[in-house]
Amino acid sequence: MKFISSQSFTILILFLVNTGYSQSALKTGIWEATLRLNDSTNLPFKFEVKNNHEKLSFEMINAEERIVVDEILLKGDSVFIKMPVFDSEFRCLHVGDSLTGNWINHSRKDKKIIPFNASPPKSIFYSKAVLQNEKLNLLIGRWKCIFSPNTKDESFAIGLFKPNTLLTKIAGTFLTEEGDYRFLEGDVYEGAEFRLSCFDGSHAFLFTGNFVNSDSIAGNFYSGSHFHEQWVAQRNEKFELRDPEKITYLKPGFSKVDFKFKNLAGKEVSLNDEKFKNKVVIIQLTGTWCPNCMDETNFLASFYEKYKSKGLEIVGLAFERTDDFNKAVNNIQRTKKRFNANYEFLITGKTGKD
Repeated sequence: MKFISSQSFTILILFLVNTGYSQSALKTGIWEATLRLNDSTNLPFKFEVKNNHEKLSFEMINAEERIVVDEILLKGDSVFIKMPVFDSEFRCLHVGDSLTGNWINHSRKDKKIIPFNASPPKSIFYSKAVLQNEKLNLLIGRWKCIFSPNTKDESFAIGLFKPNTLLTKIAGTFLTEEGDYRFLEGDVYEGAEFRLSCFDGSHAFLFTGNFVNSDSIAGNFYSGSHFHEQWVAQRNEKFELRDPEKITYLKPGFSKVDFKFKNLAGKEVSLNDEKFKNKVVIIQLTGTWCPNCMDETNFLASFYEKYKSKGLEIVGLAFERTDDFNKAVNNIQRTKKRFNANYEFLITGKTGKD
């Protein structure tokens, strides 16, 4: 029988650590995480760590939504997690049973780095006791919501809330005239306070609220560390937003939609090109920073494959948060690959709202 000397054993341990074997200790299962938006406000979210045949992946959990993250690099005690589609990443250290570091949103020009913390369940979300179902049920229903009330930025939304699948948390969203606030989930706490949040790699949304009475709410909305506004709501099962057909229109002086932008190969493409003549053309206004746009791209990709032989064309006009053409192209190529979207995308050269 041969024995390994203590010196050889030490060398072997160092080899295993430096080649990444130590990262197998990254515990599989549900992890609870927080993004520190400011000195007093944390945004909670959850993800599941999976290890399938030595292939590590994370699955972000937002109510019923699941986002698979498989671009993960382990290097010593460092963990680099690149979010799918969206131009953001986590850079963190794996120490013991925790991950500590930063979420970096490269699509932003400022306030793009937010401290990040995660570990298997240890009640890191909120220390306040969750109330019984009678308080949780108070939030269920349809609400007329006003963001930035009594200011020039005042806007309206519909709040829709229901119990989540476990019946122990609240789930829902806010519908606006421009989209929605994704898959929100949270709890009602002692003192009639509730919190709803989601994280999808592009947006970090946190809504806090307090019941003024059984039919009235006042609260705060945070988007990452760069934006904050107040909001109020009244229970209203009949409230509706404006008709989208009446708020989308051509500007005066125009009789039809027209454009000319470069495609991913740098060639200019116009709606007047031969390939579009006598065909049904769907024009998609999109951006790789926009989760609603990704939902739309996922639908349009399969829709295009089904009907392209019957004369359908789709053109995605990409409004990216960068003036760098090559970076914009790279962002769109990741999107096309992720959703198998084989229709035309054009780079508008215009940055989206930051």
